[in-house]
Amino acid sequence: MTPRARKLRRSVWCWLVLAPLILATLLPFAVMISTSLKRHDEVLRFPPRWLPESPQWSNFVDMWTTVGFGTGLINSLVIAIAATAFALVIAIPAAYAVGRLRFRGQGAYRQFLLATQMLSPILLVLGLFRMAAAVPFFGGSLVDTRTGVIVIYAAFHLAFAVWMLSSYFATIPRELEEAAWIDGAGPAHAVLRIFLPLALPAIAVTGIVTFVASWNEFNVALTLLRDPARLTLPLKVVNLVAGRYSVEWNQVMAATLLATLPVAVVFAVLQRYLVQGLTLGAVK
Repeated sequence: MTPRARKLRRSVWCWLVLAPLILATLLPFAVMISTSLKRHDEVLRFPPRWLPESPQWSNFVDMWTTVGFGTGLINSLVIAIAATAFALVIAIPAAYAVGRLRFRGQGAYRQFLLATQMLSPILLVLGLFRMAAAVPFFGGSLVDTRTGVIVIYAAFHLAFAVWMLSSYFATIPRELEEAAWIDGAGPAHAVLRIFLPLALPAIAVTGIVTFVASWNEFNVALTLLRDPARLTLPLKVVNLVAGRYSVEWNQVMAATLLATLPVAVVFAVLQRYLVQGLTLGAVK
């Protein structure tokens, strides 16, 4: 058997093994797209049909105007991007100190960061609400403000970001920074021009995870936000179901489909950094 034939045979076997996983992954999206294009009576029809009789693109328009989807989209983008940037700005220097420097209590600090990830955010919602209500903010409080949600999201993901980045930073050879020092660069210049570009894949991975977690978060937003003009996309989607006598599942699926697009775009744009970040440190 020629090398090309062996390679083709290996590819065929790999696709056969991966086919069930691919089908299981794509099935929810297929159901989502099919349902979003059906009429209300088609959604509840039994036995169900995969393809709609006539695609109802108006479901997306009706959903958009019913719950104010555009407002929720902007709120979610602003909150998720701001929380991710805020968390990374604080986590990068902290992770550098944990991963590259040596100080007393370093091991205990890393264990503390790991222990914080064992707590579910729902356990802290009541305390966070009381803290947000007590903090003065432009004559009011942080309750029912996007700023309060951003700060809480960034604080939630800060420990994870420091833990992830410090593990990646420790794999970068120290000799690269020392070479920059010998060439006359100061510590800050060496970090900005030499260290951070090498750590860009790790920063991208941490940013993606933080962004997705902030985008999908529900409990904190439900507790803090009241004004319909400040609600995030998860709350907007829930408004299509909660308190309604008849649920328009076609509109719910249309809203869910559109809500997944920004996350898909982020993964598509940063997939190169994602692959590099996941394999960083595997081989020294």
